[in-house]
Amino acid sequence: MTVEDVLNDLKQRIRAQLPKDITISDVDFEGPELVIYTEEPRKFAENGDLIKSIAKEIRKRLVVRPDPKVLAQPEEAITSILKIVPAESGITNHYFDTETGEVVIEAEKPGLVIGRHGETLREITKEVGWTPKVVRTPPMKSTTVNNIRQFMRANKDDRKAILRTIGRKIHRGVSSKDKWVRLTTLGACREVGRSCFLLSTPETRVLIDCGVSVGGEDNGTPYLYVPEVHPINQIDAVILTHAHLDHIGLVPLLYKYGFEGPVYCTPPTRDLMALLQLDYIDVAAREGRKSPYESAMIREVLKHTITLNYGDVTDIGPDMKLTFHNAGHILGSSIAHFHVGDGLYNIAFTGDFKYEKTRLFDPASTDFPRIETVVMEATYGGSKDIQPQRKDAERHLQQLAKETLDNGGSLLIPTFAVGRSQEVMIVLEEAIRRELINDVPVYLDGMIYEATAIHTTHPEYLNNELRNQIFHKGMNPFLAKCFVQVDSKEKRQQIIDDRKPCIILATSGMLNGGPVMEYLKALGPEERNTMVFVGYQAEGTLGRRIQKGWKEIPMHSSGGKTEMVKVNMHIETVDGFSGHSDRLQLMEFVRRLRPRAEHIITQHGDEKNCMDLASSIYRKFKVETRAPMNLETIRLA
Repeated sequence: MTVEDVLNDLKQRIRAQLPKDITISDVDFEGPELVIYTEEPRKFAENGDLIKSIAKEIRKRLVVRPDPKVLAQPEEAITSILKIVPAESGITNHYFDTETGEVVIEAEKPGLVIGRHGETLREITKEVGWTPKVVRTPPMKSTTVNNIRQFMRANKDDRKAILRTIGRKIHRGVSSKDKWVRLTTLGACREVGRSCFLLSTPETRVLIDCGVSVGGEDNGTPYLYVPEVHPINQIDAVILTHAHLDHIGLVPLLYKYGFEGPVYCTPPTRDLMALLQLDYIDVAAREGRKSPYESAMIREVLKHTITLNYGDVTDIGPDMKLTFHNAGHILGSSIAHFHVGDGLYNIAFTGDFKYEKTRLFDPASTDFPRIETVVMEATYGGSKDIQPQRKDAERHLQQLAKETLDNGGSLLIPTFAVGRSQEVMIVLEEAIRRELINDVPVYLDGMIYEATAIHTTHPEYLNNELRNQIFHKGMNPFLAKCFVQVDSKEKRQQIIDDRKPCIILATSGMLNGGPVMEYLKALGPEERNTMVFVGYQAEGTLGRRIQKGWKEIPMHSSGGKTEMVKVNMHIETVDGFSGHSDRLQLMEFVRRLRPRAEHIITQHGDEKNCMDLASSIYRKFKVETRAPMNLETIRLA
C-alpha cells in the first residue's frame, strides 16, 4: 500500500465520522501528525470531542488547520483574542502563521489562555478562525529559548517541507512479511559515555541517543561506522532520552554525513540540547581542538526536531510507536518506550534515570502499557554504590555553608550547568529564606543562569510540589533575589576583589576548565573559604586530585605560563545530589516495574557495575539479564 493509498483510506474514514454539515478540503501528513484542513474550523471548535473520537477511531495524532481564506485579519484577530483571554494571563507576544493558520500566543500564565479543558482555545477559534498555540513566556529571559523560537519562525517553510517528507516516510505501507526486532550496541556498554543504540525491524531503524565521551581522548565516539548503521540516510529517526552531552553530543554529526530524518525528544531536551551542543563546539574552539561539526549542523538538528510531551503516543515508522515517560534525571529526561508491530514487542530505554523524588522531579515512571525488555543504566550498579539520603545531603550542605559564612569565608561549589546546579540552588534559597544561613548573594557563573532560565520556561516538567509553588503560591525559587548572574569578566573580577562572604556556583563540575578555575585561583589559598564537591569527580580530573588531598595545583596564568596555586581552603564532598539512581534505587525500580519485564539489559556503567547489577537482578527477581559489550547485536523477537 502506497502513502497515497493510506491517505485516501484515512480521508474516507474521517469523512465517515464527520457530521454532514462539516466539510474538509484536504488531509495530509506532517511529521507524525495527520493534518485536516477545513473551511469550517469554528464547527470543529464547537464540537470539542469530535477530533478526539476521530483520532481514537483512526489511531493517529490529529491536528485541524483552517483554510487561509476563512481567517480573520491578524489585527482584528488579536483584538478579539485580547477580549476573550483574561488580562491576568499576561500575554507578552503573538505571531500569526498564515501557512498553518496558527496564532502563537506567548503568555506568562498559559493555563488561563487554554482555559478549563481547552474551552478558551475553542472560543478563540470560533471567534477568529485561527488555531491558537500557547507557549510560556520565560520568567527568566532565556537567550536560547528566544533564539530557538525566532529560528523556527524564520524557517517555517523549510520545516513544513521537512515535516511533510517525514510524514510520508512514517506512514508508508508495511512491505516485509518478516517480523523481528534487533538491538545493536554502539556505545555505553560496560562504560559510561557515548551512549548510542540501534533498534531495527524489517521496516524501521532508529538510533536511541548519539553521545560523546567528553574528555575521553580514546573511544570518545559511538561506533557509527559499522555496517548496521549504514547508509546513515536510511535511518528513520533519532530518539533522545535527555540533553547531556554523553547522550546528544554527536547528533549534529549525523546531518553532516547525510542523515535527513527527524529527532524526537521533549521540549526541554530540545532547548538544553542546543545550549550544550553550542557550548561544546565553543569550548573545543577555545581549547584549540577540532570540533566534529559546525553550528550550522546544530541549526539543522533544530529544523528536524519534533518535540513530544510525556505520554504522547506517536508513530515514528510504519511498524513502530514511541512514548516518552518521566525519567527523573534532568529537565525533560525520558524513558523511551517503543511499541513494535501490532503487539509484536515492547522495549524501554531508561537513559539516565532517578528513582527517587528530588527537589526538582518526581521519581522515574515504572508503569507501562506493556513491556518485554528494559535497557537500563548501571552507573551506580555496584553492590556498595549506596548514596546518602537526600535530606541528609541537604543538611550537610547547609551546615557547611553556615560554618563557612559565619567564619567570614566564601563557599565555592563547582557544578554542572544542568540538573545539579538547580537542585543546589533550591536548597540554598530555602536555607536563606528560613534564615538557616546568612543572607548572602549566590552567584551563578558559566551556563548555570541560562540553564536555569530554561527550567523556568518548562515548569510543567518539574515535580508536583514545585509546580504548585510556582503556579498557585506565586513563589518561584529560581527567581529569588539572592541569585545573581555573573555575565561578564568584569563582574567575576569584582566578586573576587570584594572578598565579601558569598556563595558561588560555577562551571565546570570537575574543574576541567571554565570560570570555576578563576575563583579557585583566588579563593584557594585562604583557609576561611570552602570548596564543596556535589558531583562525581572522574579519575584523572583536577577535581579528583584535589578531592584526594593535593595541596598545590598547576594553573595557567594570563601570560601563558604555568604557576602553582596553593589549596589551603577546606575541601568537602557532599554525596546524595546525584541525578542517577544508586544501587538500592536501581533494584527498587526493577521490583516496581509494571508489568514485570522478561529481559533486562544493563549499560551506562563500568564493566564491574554492569555485570554486578545484571547478576543481582537475575538472582533476586529471576529475570533474564545481560550486560552486553559494544558492537553486539541481540535479537529480541
